[in-house]
Amino acid sequence: MSSRNGVAPRGAVKLDRPANFRTSSFKSRLPPSQSPGSAVRRSSPALFGTAASKDDGVPGRVRVAVRLRPRNAEEMMADADFADCVELQPELKRLKLRKNNWDLDTYEFDDVLTEYASQKRVYEVVAKPVVESVLDGYNGTVMAYGQTGTGKTFTLGQLGEEDTSERGIMVRSMEDILADISPQTDSISVSYLQLYMETLQDLLDPANDNIPIVEDPRTGDVSVPGATIVEIKNQQSFLELLRCGEAHRIAANTKLNTESSRSHAILMVQVKRSVLGREDDVAIENGDPTHLTKPFKPLVRKSKLVVVDLAGSERIQKSGSEGHMLEEAKCINLSLSALGKCINSLAENSSHVPFRDSKLTRLLKDSFGGSARTSLIVTIGPSPRHRGETTSTILFGQRAMKVENMLKIKEEFDYKSLSRKLEVQVDKLIAENERQHKNFEDEIERINLEAQKRVSDVERNFADALEKERRKCQMDYMEAVKELEEKLVSNQKPDHEGLVDIKCNGEGSGLSPSKEVAELQELLQKEIDLRKKAEEQLKNLKSLGLYSQSQAGGDAEFLKVDKLLEEEAEHKKKLEEEIVILRSQLLQSNFEAEQMRRCLDRGGSGNGFTGIDSSAPSVRHSYPRDTGNGHKAPVSTLFEQVGLQKILSLLESDDANVRIHAVKVVANLAAEEANQKRIVEAGGLTSLLMLLRSFEDETVRRVAAGAIANLAMNEANQEIIMQEGGISLLATTAADADDAQTLRMVAGAIANLCGNDKLQMKLRSEGGIKALLGIVRCGHPDVLSQVARGIANFAKCESRACTQGIKNGRSFLIEDGALPWIVQNANDEAAPIRRHIELALCHLAQHEVNAKDMISGGALWELVRISRDCSREDIRSLAHRTLNSSPTFRAEMRRLRIDY
Repeated sequence: MSSRNGVAPRGAVKLDRPANFRTSSFKSRLPPSQSPGSAVRRSSPALFGTAASKDDGVPGRVRVAVRLRPRNAEEMMADADFADCVELQPELKRLKLRKNNWDLDTYEFDDVLTEYASQKRVYEVVAKPVVESVLDGYNGTVMAYGQTGTGKTFTLGQLGEEDTSERGIMVRSMEDILADISPQTDSISVSYLQLYMETLQDLLDPANDNIPIVEDPRTGDVSVPGATIVEIKNQQSFLELLRCGEAHRIAANTKLNTESSRSHAILMVQVKRSVLGREDDVAIENGDPTHLTKPFKPLVRKSKLVVVDLAGSERIQKSGSEGHMLEEAKCINLSLSALGKCINSLAENSSHVPFRDSKLTRLLKDSFGGSARTSLIVTIGPSPRHRGETTSTILFGQRAMKVENMLKIKEEFDYKSLSRKLEVQVDKLIAENERQHKNFEDEIERINLEAQKRVSDVERNFADALEKERRKCQMDYMEAVKELEEKLVSNQKPDHEGLVDIKCNGEGSGLSPSKEVAELQELLQKEIDLRKKAEEQLKNLKSLGLYSQSQAGGDAEFLKVDKLLEEEAEHKKKLEEEIVILRSQLLQSNFEAEQMRRCLDRGGSGNGFTGIDSSAPSVRHSYPRDTGNGHKAPVSTLFEQVGLQKILSLLESDDANVRIHAVKVVANLAAEEANQKRIVEAGGLTSLLMLLRSFEDETVRRVAAGAIANLAMNEANQEIIMQEGGISLLATTAADADDAQTLRMVAGAIANLCGNDKLQMKLRSEGGIKALLGIVRCGHPDVLSQVARGIANFAKCESRACTQGIKNGRSFLIEDGALPWIVQNANDEAAPIRRHIELALCHLAQHEVNAKDMISGGALWELVRISRDCSREDIRSLAHRTLNSSPTFRAEMRRLRIDY
């Protein structure tokens, strides 16, 4: 805060001083920091120690600097006729304190800072060496001590929002720390506390107003585990933290300071840095001077910077404190007195140091006489009226300079770093394994292509041989028919000869002409009847391929030809079935090749269910209507060449291979909307459901489920599927199947049915939701994507029904136990799964009756995440509107203090 230190401007008495302590440039007249000399009234202290090992400490004396503030407006008026009570000699690092007009006491400090010293100069002299030690792994403390109103808070906590040159030690320290660390391997965390009336309070969480101080009995380290810890990533977040803490710090207006701090402020900065430490060299046993060096081992250094802004010491008569402010002043003076006693004991090397007399001294145990590198700045004023307080502050600094700490670096083995390194190695091994696996798959693919080529050659040779055999059979058939006709003609010749004999005998007999004519007519009629019967037999022989076994003279030949024709008919029937199968396979292969070519052209993968099994139909294959060169699509060609009824009839074939190929063809036909109505009208849907019900073959069930899923894209077909018990069959199949491809098809079919508003009750009563939740046991991403799509469709229909007033009460999804799985997978890595579940959560949250269940199940946090981080704008906006429209969600977010 810009006015917390209460410093006001004053004019010059002996020197031209700036008008305001906070806005002047404070350019330092001093050279860079040098090693301090011995003080007049103390023994020569030791200098700061150099780098310490992790086991042995290095001695390091407490460094003390003194800073003089300018006169304020009141002192300019009241003390205009009096000289300053102090005289500074910064080049000699000395300070002279006037006891009267002729007697002066001289004191030496590590640094003497005049009223002209800038904030940057103060930081470099007082705090920067400590900050550098903290970055090297030591603990460090920077503390300000002095009378109230002498500029302690300005020196330490000034934010410099209006003028960056006025930034205090806290802000500048964090700038140097952030500039030196690596965000990938290092971390910074901050706590901000105040000690008010012997109670440790959290400035970042005012409700946390009685934090215990814990001391490790083994190491003696002091910690405050109940304090709020905030991880710092950048300077802006640290400034926000300081603003928040300063807003909660307690201050009051006294005669000595318009905004006097009534508590001690303590900023704790924890720094964790990853370093590499070389292990000991190992000599070779044979005496060779060559050494084997073990690799670096990962270490983490944990250091702590403590910045303490002590409340100012004050005399009650001068500050005018009374009532509650009087109690505050007593607590401040008692804690400062306890600190002075501890420093006296340490300076005199006393066997007992009363650290436990105050919470302040317990917190600063490591700073004075411990393992931290400590720098103290004492602030004084020039007014002769406060000579007593100035003398007390100077003597405090002199005693503190006699305290020596034992500096130690705290290093630990960095298991996390080692774990990350091992993870990188594992990733490399996995990548190498995947590369080898890909090469193996490529080799398998090459072998498959060669095998397919050989199979194609064999099939082509077989087709040629089959055609030759068919032609040979036709020729044999024609020759057999020709022989039979010749035999028939030869059998009719004796009848003609008999007729001629009858005519000749008649001429020589004594019959009358009329009788002879009648007999001739009768014989002629018989011959005509015999001729007609022979012609009919010949006609039947040509049309049916069957020969009369009763015809004289050719029974054995007729039986042989009859048997041959029966075998030919049976062979012809089998050939027709094989031709249908080969034609469907050829068309399907052409289609898959066309699909692959298009995918490669556009650089992406196909839609629908691809990637599990190339032989399984997708839940919505997208067949092209016409090819680019004007030819018809494979589906239309299949209709024209084979016919739908013929294909459906093959579903009941006794041959398993024929049945499998037929159901695949029906599934692919069902992927095209134009064919779906014809398939259903021809009984194809009923046949598919019968296959799903009666066959245990995994391939048949998988492909049949895929075909049903394709037909379920049509709303009219959905109702037919439900009427014929399709959902029960799908649920039974889902419970029995273990194959990921089958489960994917079943989940796709149920997901399509979940999108029908009219089927919600029946779908749930027949076990559709339970079947979906049972399918998640598979764990395959494609299967889970279909499950998530089904849940999103069902939640959307439920939300629509609730909005229209059709449905009341909790969601069926929540009642059937789907909420835990939804929350668990709401942030899944797979984008399709995550998108569907995010939509499902938004739709469930739109109904107020579901809010309490969603809060208890952890869905509120996922909704907040979706409203902030979802990549899709429409889903993010829907989540935002849902949270704002729900009173239950808003109340819970206020209770949890979620900024929204």
